[in-house]
Amino acid sequence: MRRLETRRLGLMPYGEALALQRALVEERRAGRIDDLLLLMEHPPVLTLGVKGDGGRSHILATPEALAARGIEVFETGRGGDITYHGPGQLVGYPIIDLKPDRRDVHRYVRDLEEVLIRAAGDLGVATTRVSGLTGVWAGDEKLAAIGVRISRWVTSHGFALNVTTSLTYFDLIVPCGIADRGVTSLARHGCTASLRDVEQRIVEQFCQVFARVAEPELVSTAGHSR
Repeated sequence: MRRLETRRLGLMPYGEALALQRALVEERRAGRIDDLLLLMEHPPVLTLGVKGDGGRSHILATPEALAARGIEVFETGRGGDITYHGPGQLVGYPIIDLKPDRRDVHRYVRDLEEVLIRAAGDLGVATTRVSGLTGVWAGDEKLAAIGVRISRWVTSHGFALNVTTSLTYFDLIVPCGIADRGVTSLARHGCTASLRDVEQRIVEQFCQVFARVAEPELVSTAGHSR
């Protein structure tokens, strides 16, 4: 089985995370590092995908209102529409090489969904897929968003799982461009697990689904306590 290194990086500005991913993709492509799973939170930020206008038309707040709340907007290069990242949301960025046996974009996205569905189940929250839509759902509400980039079969970007996220921020946008469904969090479904505990479930299930062996982790003390 191939190895997976996990880095828990705490609270990291989105721009720094974007630059880090780009550097690590090059490192992974060159074979200088093993497969990686980056886990972190971001300060409040809106991120745009590559679908259509990236979701810019789905921003409901004015630029002035966003600026007043200190919310940046980033073009990302990932798939999908607009989404929100902020404290209390666990963001995962797998930097993995899908060669030679997992070169299937749809399978990769379904596998990420499976990781999140299993992890949420471990924490007592029942979730599912919704036909025709990407992500993980608790009833009619989205619990986790997925937006990926795959370049020469090396992945970046990934998933955003609402743990204790303040859901009011999603009122600033049409999340993922889907107007007729809501957004939820693990906490809203009665889960009291810490972010650290949720991370551990994600790592365990990621290794199961992707047939990886977890390496010793690099843990950042930056940001906040967990």
